[in-house]
Amino acid sequence: MLKICAIASGSNGNCYYVGNSESAILVDAGISRKQILLRMEQKNLNPSILKAIFISHEHHDHCCGAKVLSKKLGIPVYVTPNTFHNCWKPHRPANTVFFNAGDTVKIGDFFIHTFSKKHDAADPCSFRVEYKHTNVGVFTDIGESCENIKYQLNKCHILFLESNYDEEMLWNGKYPEHLKARIDSEYGHLSNNQAKKLLENHHNPSLKLVILSHISQENNTPELVLSVFEEFKNQFNIEISNRHVAGEVFDF
Repeated sequence: MLKICAIASGSNGNCYYVGNSESAILVDAGISRKQILLRMEQKNLNPSILKAIFISHEHHDHCCGAKVLSKKLGIPVYVTPNTFHNCWKPHRPANTVFFNAGDTVKIGDFFIHTFSKKHDAADPCSFRVEYKHTNVGVFTDIGESCENIKYQLNKCHILFLESNYDEEMLWNGKYPEHLKARIDSEYGHLSNNQAKKLLENHHNPSLKLVILSHISQENNTPELVLSVFEEFKNQFNIEISNRHVAGEVFDF
């Protein structure tokens, strides 16, 4: 049985769990080791079966807990060379395995397909995790829906999909203009409407679940996100991630 869970999702930290009864991986570790293990315990997820951590890019909210968690559990951190060298030095894990965007990595019965995306980082990647005949996509921190994103999303049966901001809230909000422009750029984040359009045009006909992720605390609300995606509720399950606690564990 496949289990997935958003351990954390937001600008204060991101961590996504994909596993079965024998092995599991984390995509990103952007909260502390203590919080990752506590939230896993609260959801009855066994950290002893974790085999690897995959890092999408070097921003603090995606990698700050990887070094300490890797050392605690004795597991490797998979990261591209450019991402590793652009990490803040105290966050660079000792036990690293380098990959290049486009590589496929086998961990137990899982195949992790890596691919590049647009974001304001040195070498940003997203991941599609294949287990038997089910594909789980972790698609956050996306400035623009490039061809890689569209192609990989179309293969997914389960999605963590970024729906970061509402355009009106962002541009009428308190952020400085340069930050608003960065978020709204092709190297920033996906808005609610951009994520909706991407899902509408490129989802797999067998898509079962979408967990809307990396939702801005300042420029979005869960209620607004759900209203944007309401029209899909008869096609597949729509859920919302949480930045403060682990989300529901879904079994497939």
